[in-house]
Amino acid sequence: MTTTTNHSAENNLESLQGNPYPGRGIIIGLTPDGTRLVQVYWIMGRSVNSRNRVFIQGENGFLRTEAHDPALLTDPSLIIYYPVKHTGGSHIVTNGDQTDTIFEVLNAGGSFEQALTTRTFEPDAPNFTPRISGLVELQNPHCLYKLSILKSNAGNPDQTLRQFFHYAQGIAGQGHLIHTYSGDGDPLPSFSGEPVLVPLYDDIDQTLSAYWDGLNEDNKISLLVKTIRLDNGETEMRVTNKH
Repeated sequence: MTTTTNHSAENNLESLQGNPYPGRGIIIGLTPDGTRLVQVYWIMGRSVNSRNRVFIQGENGFLRTEAHDPALLTDPSLIIYYPVKHTGGSHIVTNGDQTDTIFEVLNAGGSFEQALTTRTFEPDAPNFTPRISGLVELQNPHCLYKLSILKSNAGNPDQTLRQFFHYAQGIAGQGHLIHTYSGDGDPLPSFSGEPVLVPLYDDIDQTLSAYWDGLNEDNKISLLVKTIRLDNGETEMRVTNKH
C-alpha cells in the first residue's frame, strides 16, 4: 500500500474502534504478502436474543451461528444462519440466510448479483437492517472479490437499494469494510457510502485480534477470520466467541 492509503486504512480502523454499534461487519481483502485473500465477519447484539449466539465451524468448512443457551432463544429467524459457505472457487460470507440463496444460485450456474436481486433488507422494522454480503471468486479473471449491501431508502421500506462493489484485484495489506449500521440509534441508521479501506495482516491471529479487540466490549458477540490461498485455494479459519 502507499503511505496515503495505509494512513487512510488505519484511520478507518480507529473510527471503527470508536463506533459503539457498527452492527454486523464484513471485510474482504489481501494479506500484505499477497498470497492469501482474507474474509472477516463479526456479529454484535443489544438484546438477550441477539447476544445468545456463538459461531460453530463444520467439518465441511461451512460455519453457522447457534444459540449459546437454547433456553434463551426466542426468535431464530434472523439470528440463526450460515454466515460462511463455499462452492468450487467461490467463497461466500454474509450476515443472514442470503448465504443459502447465493450458494444455491451459484451451484445452478447463476451469479452473486442474480442471487441478491431476489432478496431485500431484513424485515425488522423500524431498523430494516441491511443485508451485507461478500464473495471471493478465485476462478473469475475479471473480479477477485465483491461486496454488496441491500438496504431501505433512508429507512423507507417501499424501496430497496441494491449496491454492488466489484474489485478486480486485491491490494496487499488492504481490505474493504462494510457493516450494517453507521452507529447506535433508535432506529438504527444504516451504513451509507462506499466500503472503506482497513488494514489486514499476514498473521491470521493478528487480524482477528485487531478487529475483535476493537469492537465494543458490551455489544460484540463473535468474530471469524478466514484466509484463502490464491495459488491453491487452501483455507484456514479462526473463530472467537464471547461465550
